[in-house]
Parts: sequence; C-alpha cells; structure tokens
Amino acid sequence: MSDLFTDIKGRLAGNARKIVFPEGLDERILTAASALQKEGLVTPVLVGIKEKIEQKATELNINISDVDILDPSIYADFEEMVTAFVERRNGKNTEEDARKMLLDENYFGTMLVYMNKADGLVSGAAHSTADTVRPALQIIKTKEGVKKTSGVFIMVRDEEKYVFADCAINIAPNSQDLAEIAISSAETARLFDIDPRVAMLSFSTKGSAKSEETEKVSEAVSIAKEIAPDLTLDGEFQFDAAFVPSVAEKKAPGSVLKGDANVFVFPGLAAGNIGYKIAQRLGGFDAVGPILQGLNKPVNDLSRGCSSEDAYKLALITAAQALDAQ
Repeated sequence: MSDLFTDIKGRLAGNARKIVFPEGLDERILTAASALQKEGLVTPVLVGIKEKIEQKATELNINISDVDILDPSIYADFEEMVTAFVERRNGKNTEEDARKMLLDENYFGTMLVYMNKADGLVSGAAHSTADTVRPALQIIKTKEGVKKTSGVFIMVRDEEKYVFADCAINIAPNSQDLAEIAISSAETARLFDIDPRVAMLSFSTKGSAKSEETEKVSEAVSIAKEIAPDLTLDGEFQFDAAFVPSVAEKKAPGSVLKGDANVFVFPGLAAGNIGYKIAQRLGGFDAVGPILQGLNKPVNDLSRGCSSEDAYKLALITAAQALDAQ
C-alpha cells in the first residue's frame, strides 16, 4: 500500500465515515466491505436484500457479520426518504415516481448520503458511470459555482503523486468547464497533501500554435486565474513544458510554473483518458480513481472491471473526502 493510503488511513483513524455500497451482491464489494469493517476506518453499508447478500457472503466464505445491510423495500425511513426526494426534485418527480425510483439501489444509496444517513457512496462495479452519476447530479448536485462534475486520477509511483483531470466525465469541455475542472482538481490535490501547481495542457505552449483548441485552453487559464487568483496555475502548455524544467526554461521562461507542475488539466476527455493510461501502463504509475469532484457530497464511480482492492481504495478516498468536507 502506497504512502498515499498510509496517510489517508492515519487521518481516518478514530474518524470512521459511513460509506454506502449499492452493489451489495457483488463479490468484489463484499470482499472490500469485509476488509473495511475489520479495520474500522470506514463503516460500510451494503444495499440489497439482506438474506440474499448474507447467503452470497456465506457461499464465498466472506465475513460480513458486522456490516449493515439496508433493503430499500423494507427500509424503516422510506416514507421520509420519499418526501425528501420529491422536495429535492422540486416538481420534476411525483411521489409515485419517487416510490419506484428509490427502489433502485443507486437512487436509494444517494438519498442516504443526501439525508446525512451516510457520508459518501461508491458504486460502478456492476453499473455504468451514468447509473452512478445521474442520481448524484439530480440529488446531491454540484457545489455552488460549479456547473459540471469531473473525474480525476491520482497517479502514484513511489514518492511521486500527480493529479490528472478530466479523465472520466466531460468529453469536450469548454473554457469555463476547464477552468472549473482546474480549480476543483487543485482542491482534490490538497486532499492528498499535494500543494497544487496546475498546468493547463494543449499541443501548444504559450501561443506557439494557434487554433480554436489552443485558444480554448488559453481562455480557460484567464477564467481560472480570475476565479482563483491565489492558485498557482498557468498555460497553455505542452506536457514537456509543464513537467521538464529545462524545456520550461526555453518555452515559457516567464511562467510561474518552472517545469514543476503536479496537477495536469487535459483539454478533452480523449487526451485525458489516453494520457493517464499511458502513464499507468508504460510509466508504471498506480492510477487511483476516477475520483468525482465538484459535488456537494462525495460519490465515486468504480470501473466495471475493478478489483476488490480498487473498491477498498476508493472507499478510503471517499471517506477522506467526507472527512475533509466537514
């Protein structure tokens, strides 16, 4: 386990947070929940039919005897949840709609977080990103001043830690989106003890090429600096100018960044997704995430190809986000 998680565990000791897992029948989730409950740093809550979940755990020889299991169909506070959901949706869903929708494990789990009956949610092992993110956007919603959520990876290799964004959500962000992603990514970096130095990436460095794509990034830099003037941020940069001091000295000698960026904001999802996978597969980095940011409460999305360790790690991160948001 990297120093990243050693630090997170240290912060969670004595500060356990309740994290909901809507996919209570998934073997990987059961394994992660058992490990988390045993350590006492996260209090896992599984969603589903209690008898079926316990039977599955017994068959797999996974101990979940101390793990809470909530079944939406017999949940004691279901009526309270229906009322809160209808109120939150503000006329977009009827009470009848709510009764059907809240039987869905992701909507039910997200409402537990919204109603402060849990601190965060981890889903996606058996659901699409849309299935995880849609209830979060409808119920928890984005923070004031943030129009869109975004997804980052913490790239870890030995003592090195970097933030890559957006690698999971926004296909073609505009300038305003990129500025929001940059500011949110800086906040995420601080959560992991990274003092953010943000580079807005492109195929151009400081006007070396001109196109709509490069101007979009340049404009995003201006917007982000106006919103967060104290944030160390610059662009547009090619990656080498953001990361290699000798290249930065030649290509951007007047920049506040001197080839020492540690938060990298990609101009679009294609570049971000490809970039983090290259670093992971060729560079030997551990890619932790995606971590969703910009929401009022922490909800995070697993890949359907995830392992039990991935679920375990993302639960720790979600708990750390909840602790930081206090």
